[in-house]
Amino acid sequence: MEKNKLNGMNQVDPNIRDEMLAELFLDQMLNNFKKSKIFEEIDQSLKNKDKETFFRLTEELKSVS
Repeated sequence: MEKNKLNGMNQVDPNIRDEMLAELFLDQMLNNFKKSKIFEEIDQSLKNKDKETFFRLTEELKSVS
């Protein structure tokens, strides 16, 4: 079954395949960047002992993950 999926991907126009891979890559990089920023803000909220912000950010992190 896996071979069928791989064979199907090989039949996709190379330009479309490259575009799809680039989009997936950019989405992943953007997601990683958002997570990184949220982690920085979580660290800051811990330093400031700001529970409200901490809980809000951890919920936001769940939606990004």
